[in-house]
Amino acid sequence: MSARSGRPAPLLRVPGLDWVLMAAVAGLLVLGTLLVWSATSTRIDLTGGDSGAYLRKQLVNIAIGLVLMVMVLATDHRWVRILAPLAYLASVGGLVMVLTSGSTINGSRSWIQVAGMSIQPAELAKLAVVIGMALVVAERSEGRRDRPVGWVDVVLMLLIAGLPAALILLQPDLGTMLVLAATVFGVLAAAGAPRRWLALLGGAGITAAVAAVAGGMLKDYQVDRFLAFTNPDLDPRGAGYNTEQARIAVGNGGLFGEGLFGGSQTRSGFVPEQHTDFVFTVAGEELGLLGSGLLIALLAVVVWRALVIAGRAEDAFGRIAAAGIACWLGFQAFQNIGMCLGIMPVTGVPLPLVSYGGSSMFATLLAVGLLQNIHLRSSVSPAARYPVPSRVLVRR
Repeated sequence: MSARSGRPAPLLRVPGLDWVLMAAVAGLLVLGTLLVWSATSTRIDLTGGDSGAYLRKQLVNIAIGLVLMVMVLATDHRWVRILAPLAYLASVGGLVMVLTSGSTINGSRSWIQVAGMSIQPAELAKLAVVIGMALVVAERSEGRRDRPVGWVDVVLMLLIAGLPAALILLQPDLGTMLVLAATVFGVLAAAGAPRRWLALLGGAGITAAVAAVAGGMLKDYQVDRFLAFTNPDLDPRGAGYNTEQARIAVGNGGLFGEGLFGGSQTRSGFVPEQHTDFVFTVAGEELGLLGSGLLIALLAVVVWRALVIAGRAEDAFGRIAAAGIACWLGFQAFQNIGMCLGIMPVTGVPLPLVSYGGSSMFATLLAVGLLQNIHLRSSVSPAARYPVPSRVLVRR
């Protein structure tokens, strides 16, 4: 009971959120919304003459994502672990639905229609794999803090990641596969997997990639993208067109940019998929080196705070889940920005919290909510987590 009011004391006194993380997320959401609006406002083929169409859609995506974030943030950590298997099974079910009744866009069957919205289950599967792998380690090491990760743990984690990966490969979605592979490697490293296992997995991944190319498992357009990455001048009007136009757009920006809504490449619609996969080119052209540098810095802050939360987590589930989220968002941001600058192949992955799209926005804000949930539990002292008998203070 509260000594002053006589009311029952709360079971959990919630401390402050990680406001540095929240500020970085808010900055990315604002910048991303403006960039998406700029990239689509003059595209009559996309908007049908309504310059604010994609602005409103993106605001709706953000609103839904923020609700999901708050729901995860406010959920008791015990329920997070209980619901983790359900989230994993739901993501696998979504990937199966994609293969049976999904829509094919740009050569990849990756979307399903839900309540009038196009949902990409592969985006949500990234988070599901992270929490699934974290749960395996947490359950097997419960009560044994110093227990090393053995080969059984590694095999179980690979099985957790292998099923969604196989379904994604069948779509095929090469970009998501690359992000997922980097995320799985990071989760295994954070869990403490033996180095020989990490070396073997790295070698196996390279071997599998070479075999996929040599065996003709990739589609022609995917092979063309990799060839265009090595030499954009090989097919400047075909596979190399995206890379070439992206470089021109970023180069136009200079130090200060051409001004928001003033980019010549952006206004003319020369860069394909500029509001989704190539949204960074809008920042480079219209905000220049300073503006795009700010965007990269905000993404780096999100990854940094995720790593800090992982380091401070008191349980294996929180530590591995936060580290996995950091690997996922960090590599995906690097891949997206890299393909806009021509240092990575074009694989079609969105820029977290910036690109247009509901699935990516929902998955990323769910991950932010989970990070905050882990942070809140780690920053509360044991005495404040659970109710304790009231103390009677007497005057000396």
